[in-house]
Amino acid sequence: MGGSPAFLRCGVLVGVPRSHRWGGDGARESRLGTVSLSGVTRKYLVRTYGCQMNEHDSERISGLLEADGLTAADSLSEADVIVFNTCCIRENADNKLYGHLGELKRLKVANPDLQIAVAGCLAQKDRELIRQRAPHVDVVFGTHNVGRATELLARARRQGPLTEILEESEEFPSALPVKREVDYAAWVTIQIGCDNNCAFCIVPAVRGREISRPFGELATEVVDLAAEGVTEVTLLGQNVNSYGRDLTLAGRGFAGDQSELESLTGRSWARGEHRARPLFADLLVEVGQVQGIRRVRYTSPHPKDLRPETIEAMATVPEVCEHLHLPLQSGSDRVLAAMHRGYTGERYLEKLFAARDRIEDLAVTTDIIVGFPGETDADFEATMEVAAAAEYDSAYTFIFSPRPGTEAAEMVDRFVDPGVVSERFARLKTVIDRSARIRHEARVGRIEEVVVEGPSKRDPSRLTGRTRQNKLVHFPSERRLRPGTYATVEVTRALAHSLMGELVEVVHVPTHRTRIPVVSA
Repeated sequence: MGGSPAFLRCGVLVGVPRSHRWGGDGARESRLGTVSLSGVTRKYLVRTYGCQMNEHDSERISGLLEADGLTAADSLSEADVIVFNTCCIRENADNKLYGHLGELKRLKVANPDLQIAVAGCLAQKDRELIRQRAPHVDVVFGTHNVGRATELLARARRQGPLTEILEESEEFPSALPVKREVDYAAWVTIQIGCDNNCAFCIVPAVRGREISRPFGELATEVVDLAAEGVTEVTLLGQNVNSYGRDLTLAGRGFAGDQSELESLTGRSWARGEHRARPLFADLLVEVGQVQGIRRVRYTSPHPKDLRPETIEAMATVPEVCEHLHLPLQSGSDRVLAAMHRGYTGERYLEKLFAARDRIEDLAVTTDIIVGFPGETDADFEATMEVAAAAEYDSAYTFIFSPRPGTEAAEMVDRFVDPGVVSERFARLKTVIDRSARIRHEARVGRIEEVVVEGPSKRDPSRLTGRTRQNKLVHFPSERRLRPGTYATVEVTRALAHSLMGELVEVVHVPTHRTRIPVVSA
């Protein structure tokens, strides 16, 4: 099964790990030499910084390590292999990484056999700098060679520290073994890279050009996931709603047979008019039809590419959740043009309102940057006006952070005074919090379907569930409900960032089975 993990499930090996061999010293070793004759197994720890794409990559790195015989460590101090999977979207991500790498130097001195690897976007961008600032790191590898993690660690054990950065991906992350954090939900990478050129964003430089995964592969992966008991999938991409445009361009001149074309672009397009267009709406319909899948989510779309057919699919496919994350970034037309976003504040609101009009009970969230170079008081007021009109359920608000290698980082003469930015940030937060509170209070008294995630972090006597609108609901339960259970809850109280409720009834019990990592004997 494409993308299936290397785990033992009820005595059946699903996804075969890479070959193991006997070492010259007589020890049973994999690529990392993880299992010795004494039976001692090496342990790993993967720490993730950044977005869902990074988290998905970390699941694949963990899957590769477990397929190679390692087991998960509970702490840095007991790990034999430590992987930091990094983000470079904001400056504090750099500072946190180098601080943590500095702390690991002490562990490396105490345990010379400890291997440290830095992966991800920051590794892709700052490969030489990481080597300079943290020479005790064994392996540096980027976003395009996640699948070579175990091989690179093995080489470093034999040859010493190394760096390998590829400029194009060898394979999609979903084609690799996986260790998911939860069994009932899974991420599915539908595309990698990005063809936009937003002035503030480093993603195109570290993730590469936009490449869509063949439609048939995605459909097969979701079917396989459902067979494993997964009931919720989240489709991942840097710009998901442009998914498939490159596939249809290739399909227009396709020389293979009809079945091959359908595998590439999906049945609807292959049997249709053959005009170049995104396939994202088609994919939502296809995934929603997979038996066993109860919820379909996606992130993140670009407002300029939010098309009517995507809104229609969200409105008519019951499995697609009523949640739209639609990044605004700024409400000022002048700033949006400087950002190269491809829309105006008015056009953004038109698309948002069209979605709300068509999709019943839609929750909308967003991203907003405060203090983009050259932002004036008038520009910020425009952002405030759009944010107020949008009535967001919540928002991720960020103070502009210049990222080396981006166009905006070169606009030094237009950087906004930090004091002014902080004041604007606080004012924007007030507007966002007000609309979020109003929308939460409107849900009091309603019966919501939630999927149980586990005990509440703040109050273990309560359970936490997530609604279709991606809202957290905390509720007491005398029954122990397994994560992945679907239940209905009556909302009794609205909080700033979550809801409180009372359990009504259990509507679906999960069927996924506990997975046991395979260590080859």
